[in-house]
Amino acid sequence: MANVAIIGSGIIGLSSAYYLQKSGHKVTIIDQGDLKDGCSLGNAGMIVPSHLIPLAAPGMISKGIRWMFNSSSPFYVKPQLNIDLLKWGFHFYKSANKAHVENSAKPLKEISLLSKALYQELCKDLPFDFGFHERGLLMLYKTKETEHEECETAEFANHHGIEAKILSAEEVQKLEPDVKVNVRGGVYFPGDAHITPQDLFNQLIQYLKTNGATFHANTEVTDFEFINNNIQSLVTSKGKLSFDQIIIATGSWSGTVVKKLNLNLPMQAGKGYSFTLLNVQKNTRIPSIFLEARVAVTPMSNALRFGGTMEITGVDHSINMKRVKGIVDSIPNYYPEMKVSMPSVDNVWHGLRPCSPDGLPYIGRTKKYNNLILATGHSMLGISLGPGTGKLISEIANEEKLSMDLSKFNPERYA
Repeated sequence: MANVAIIGSGIIGLSSAYYLQKSGHKVTIIDQGDLKDGCSLGNAGMIVPSHLIPLAAPGMISKGIRWMFNSSSPFYVKPQLNIDLLKWGFHFYKSANKAHVENSAKPLKEISLLSKALYQELCKDLPFDFGFHERGLLMLYKTKETEHEECETAEFANHHGIEAKILSAEEVQKLEPDVKVNVRGGVYFPGDAHITPQDLFNQLIQYLKTNGATFHANTEVTDFEFINNNIQSLVTSKGKLSFDQIIIATGSWSGTVVKKLNLNLPMQAGKGYSFTLLNVQKNTRIPSIFLEARVAVTPMSNALRFGGTMEITGVDHSINMKRVKGIVDSIPNYYPEMKVSMPSVDNVWHGLRPCSPDGLPYIGRTKKYNNLILATGHSMLGISLGPGTGKLISEIANEEKLSMDLSKFNPERYA
């Protein structure tokens, strides 16, 4: 049994803790925050094997340039003279091609299906409910241009073994009998699922504590001490701590954290917003994405969560209500009978998604340190890929046969 430290208490860190603990290790989770908020808490909660195309895809460059001058656009890159952002943008540009999309589909599919299967197991193994439902995902479109793009995506998914059904407006409406839907049509991915993320997050922390995990909240890792190729101890704001194995799962902060280890991990924080309507009388049944608006909609019991935007602005916790207004304004375009008022700033959640430039996570060991494993860079797929990543981290730590080939997720691919 090893003494393992996990730096970061988001869904990737907690999932890693669960599987490491399950395999017999003593686990300590260290986080600079208070465990009450994080990128995993307020997101759309979607488990999406349908998402085979990474953020760095053809067309995102031109869309990014078009959108970055619109304060309420779905994808915004704040122009700034920042060397890390410029390097990230260069790598993003190099990855935004069809070959990269094709090469990314298989590993994204494998880790997504692994993660979904593990969610099915967690429903049986965990002593609490976290709102797991397998109802699929609707990709809704209103324009002919978007219809063409999404039908190509459906063809791509079907080609790679992920079922996608192209639906007419009438067929979409049949799947949502309680809410009027105004669209040209949609693509339905029946294999997708969703959870209520805050229920999983809060109860998993308590479960891990009950089973012996130690948590150090409000504790910042400020430096590392190492001998030869081993990290000997963590220097924290509350003293030094020593462990056999170190897992870095610090999300958007990972690039900065590993600089102290002289590692290069290109990362930018992609800020997203969400707000949740409570006690919805006529709720949707199936999670949806408004394609033109890039807004995700997830029913969670009698609540309904709207989330969206991707704002590359660095680690910035300010809330831009113009961008929230963009989400609100999109709702009646798709659900014409749903009247939603602007939420107050206090009722708007925001999270910083850790975005690698090629849209793929960083999972694995580095050659430089024998006892270091990285698990970060999941962009918008943290919840979706959480259990799969956690299981893989446990297999790496235990030097077991891996559930899948991780070469595309090599954390030293930009070394």
